Amino acid sequence: MRVGVEAALVDGILLHGDIEVVDKRVTAVGLAGPGSGLAVPGFVDLQVNGFGGVDFLDADAAGYRKAGEALLETGVTAYLPTLITSPEERIVHAMREVPLGMARPRILGMHLEGPFLSPARLGTHEASARRDPDVDLLERLLDAGPVRMMTLAPELPGADALIDVLVARGVTVALGHSDATAAHANAAFDRGARTVTHLFNAMRPFLHRDPGLIGAALAREDVLVSIILDGIHLAPETAIVAWRAAAGRLALVTDAITAAGVADGSYSLGNIDVEVHDGTVRGPDGVLAGSVLTMAEAVQNLHALGASIEDAVGAATTTPARVLGDPELGRIGIGLPADIVVLDDRLEVERVLVGGDVRVAI
Repeated sequence: MRVGVEAALVDGILLHGDIEVVDKRVTAVGLAGPGSGLAVPGFVDLQVNGFGGVDFLDADAAGYRKAGEALLETGVTAYLPTLITSPEERIVHAMREVPLGMARPRILGMHLEGPFLSPARLGTHEASARRDPDVDLLERLLDAGPVRMMTLAPELPGADALIDVLVARGVTVALGHSDATAAHANAAFDRGARTVTHLFNAMRPFLHRDPGLIGAALAREDVLVSIILDGIHLAPETAIVAWRAAAGRLALVTDAITAAGVADGSYSLGNIDVEVHDGTVRGPDGVLAGSVLTMAEAVQNLHALGASIEDAVGAATTTPARVLGDPELGRIGIGLPADIVVLDDRLEVERVLVGGDVRVAI
């Protein structure tokens, strides 16, 4: 079948012409013929706490179907359901409910954001559920479900042992919710940590003689970083600095909560009550508590700050795939799965194809 587009981003390069799909994979690109819109790889979101009225800490298979349908409408074809700091039994129960066979959108595994976080940089995480590094607890969590990424604070005593276990088991190590100095951060990166969770937020601030985790990550070419580009978590100038300093290494994430795709109002994030007002999510103490951002909006926002369409889309596709070390993810290319989003000239989602099948037509 033909996708029916005017152009496509093929391995990050804008190529005029249509795409052909056979048996759920791309078989030809650059084909002459009528078409409209720009085909880009399906978006990949590494940090989704919930969506469409569903909190992944409480979701069952029906909840995942509901959230998945809402995520597809925003162009997300693969994601990491994210569980924030919570009691062990709740995390274990939540992971046992994950329907890994649900292919639309594809669940790539779980992102555990905690519980091994800095008490000084918790943000809106449940303080009573935070834990100091504990290898036995980590092993129990890893055995309970399909953990693909874990965010931890590297400065905590015993964090090195956690990193060693995670790396040995093929789990991506992210640093975040941390008061780490640059020395702490660099030691963790040298040990195998490869990315940073929502750069600038919930971490030691960057100072000219105390660059911390932020400075260490931006200074290293082997470290990828993520940001929440909703116009709330970061000032535009801060986002531009991150984009320029980490060109080609910056992944967009939404950090979306239950309210994303729904409406303003009162919600919960784990055991924390949050309020959504004018698109901003805050906990009881006024601290930001996730977002209602969509990945399509994040791409539009990055493009509006000056990034090319190729680079803005890459931050939502190929760079997140690099974080996970998946060479087939986040790309359009011959022989690759036909997970495709068709955008209009305003970068709004028009159609979403998963395995070549049209799942969303807006």
